Amino acid sequence: MSLANPETSAALSLLTAKAVRERAHRMLAIGLKDGLANFRVDLDRLDDTVELVLKVTLAAYPSQVIPFHSRWRHFVMNGCDRWAAMAGRHDWSDRAARARSEFDLAIISVFLDAGAGPSWRYRDSVTGSVVGRSEGLALASLAMFADGVFSADSLQPLRVDAGVLANIAVADLARGLQVSDANPLVGLDGRADLLRRLGQLVASKPEIFAQHDTPRPGGLFDRLAMLAGDLAGDLAGDQRRLPAATILTELLQQLGPTWPSRLTLGGLALGDCWTHPMLTTEDATSGLMPLHKLSQWLAYSLIEPLQTAGIAVTDIDGLTGLAEYRNGGLFVDTGVLAFRDAKSAQQEHEAGSSLVVEWRALTVALLDRLADRVRQRLGVDATALPLAKILEGGTWAAGRLLARERRADASPPVKVVSDGTVF
Repeated sequence: MSLANPETSAALSLLTAKAVRERAHRMLAIGLKDGLANFRVDLDRLDDTVELVLKVTLAAYPSQVIPFHSRWRHFVMNGCDRWAAMAGRHDWSDRAARARSEFDLAIISVFLDAGAGPSWRYRDSVTGSVVGRSEGLALASLAMFADGVFSADSLQPLRVDAGVLANIAVADLARGLQVSDANPLVGLDGRADLLRRLGQLVASKPEIFAQHDTPRPGGLFDRLAMLAGDLAGDLAGDQRRLPAATILTELLQQLGPTWPSRLTLGGLALGDCWTHPMLTTEDATSGLMPLHKLSQWLAYSLIEPLQTAGIAVTDIDGLTGLAEYRNGGLFVDTGVLAFRDAKSAQQEHEAGSSLVVEWRALTVALLDRLADRVRQRLGVDATALPLAKILEGGTWAAGRLLARERRADASPPVKVVSDGTVF
């Protein structure tokens, strides 16, 4: 693959958080001129949305000590941090060994985290609680990881091996996720296929994923640690530093081919990137809207393992808000976004439809607008309160709260047909 190919260079430009943010704000600018086919934008409603987000945030975190929005929050149940307890009991050879294991867990758990649908539930064996959606998927993935479902070595359960992933069966996932005719999970086959593709890809790149171990997703830690070390060499002192946006770029470039082939450009798979007729440009990226929701969710979830390993993650707001149904639902349910055609609220929409692409892009841009107002209200800056904390505090929880209040099944206000690999 030649980077001299203009299409390849254009494709690489889309595999960044910067591209997501720039194009999302272009979409919002069009919406503010009432130029979108599917949604109207009413910024006069944004202050009410800010008030709700502040209320939810301060109720959950009255001291304003807010953690990052990441997969690790979903491993906490009834005040008990399951992973922290598990990791604390384990005898790690060094910090890198723990980081590889945490990367393994985060990657697998996020890959399984696309929407579960309204009917699926997971019964937690520890508490007996029945939990649905993202939190249920998190607990299920953690239990499978702890049981060594993804490990090739029964004596080392807390790892994920490429060979095991490459051969995982739908029945293996169905068992771990407690799927049955009475407990259906949206996109089960798609999730199994995604894990198999992940295993095959990791095995094919030993130079990235097997620098200090056999091929495993957690080998990406060594790649990022190397990049952080290279960057530290250009700075005063020897503190290893890594911009958050670099995490995403590496995820998209190293793991991008895992995702089902939707759009490709210059020989590169574009992943969570879709077409929208309003986003015209003068190059090969015309009409394309990158969103990279699951990859950004994963990037946020890799920050804490990197920090634990002694690597400072900088410029957290280099990542964007997440274009998913809780954040997006928040803006629809508070009236910031309104369907141009009321019938659209009752119809199901494919993930690649212009309506869903529009909604998700507007969500990213509106999260930036909302974050600015939240910080103004609290009298803090982006360093003290990065977007990752506003999402956690925050917008995701407020979106879920409104969904539960307004719809019996807590579904989002936009009905999206999911294959288990988008969100």
